[in-house]
Amino acid sequence: MKITIGIPAYNEEKNIASIINKLKESYNSIIVCDDGSTDSTLDILKELGVIIVKHEKNLGYGAAINSIFKKSVEIESDVLVTFDADGQHRIEDVEKILEPISNDSADIVIGSRFLDNETEIPNYRRFGIKLITEVTNASIKNKLTDSQSGLRAYNQRVLSQVFPSELGMGISTEILIKASSKKLRITEVPIKIIYSGDTSTHNPVSHGTSVLASTIKFTSIEHPLKFYGIPSLVFFGIGLFFTYLSVQFYSEVGRLSTNLTLIAAGTMLLAVVLIITAILLFSLVNVVRDSVKS
Repeated sequence: MKITIGIPAYNEEKNIASIINKLKESYNSIIVCDDGSTDSTLDILKELGVIIVKHEKNLGYGAAINSIFKKSVEIESDVLVTFDADGQHRIEDVEKILEPISNDSADIVIGSRFLDNETEIPNYRRFGIKLITEVTNASIKNKLTDSQSGLRAYNQRVLSQVFPSELGMGISTEILIKASSKKLRITEVPIKIIYSGDTSTHNPVSHGTSVLASTIKFTSIEHPLKFYGIPSLVFFGIGLFFTYLSVQFYSEVGRLSTNLTLIAAGTMLLAVVLIITAILLFSLVNVVRDSVKS
């Protein structure tokens, strides 16, 4: 089984050499995507004998993961393990996330920071990660504890069926939503991280906003009937309620209530727009999927 380690890197001159040297003791296929670094990251990589994918400018974490996916397929990897370059992941945890892949009990394995209570993460980051994970769980069939972990393993089924497109941090959620829609098996294993201070390079607000936007976008594409249909039924019910109040007001007073009538008409119109959107998007998505399959 050809195992490839994929590392997205942006200005990681501090940690990249030590991480790769440790990984090379156990793994000889390593891809590093230099995402437009302006420090000496690229020069260091050239001396380490790894496969380098170079972005001329900084495109974002998602773009780096996307390039690593493509290169991994190109070199015919059986398994891709993504590993962050910030020095927080432990080399020994790679074997833990590979185990479910090796025994064919999972297609995607996530190294969860929350299955082991010993992991210490600042409270605001813990809250943000758990909030994003709950939003992600609402869009997939699994109940995960850490949807944003960068330490993951993907088998060949995932590499051949899931094609991520997000440029930002939302790619972590995008992959899970697309994998879930294809009924690929997702599981978690506990890992520990080396956490000394706030060393993350990702702004928590922009990270959270990016992930939430991606979740909304891909949920609407993968499940349009549910995403638009359920709100349509809610607005339709509200419209009927205010229509009843408007008719009752007319029968008692002898004239229409402008406010009640506008609310009734507006919510009913919104319900119709949403259900039409659901049907059209559902049809369009299925036509595109059928054309891709053929």
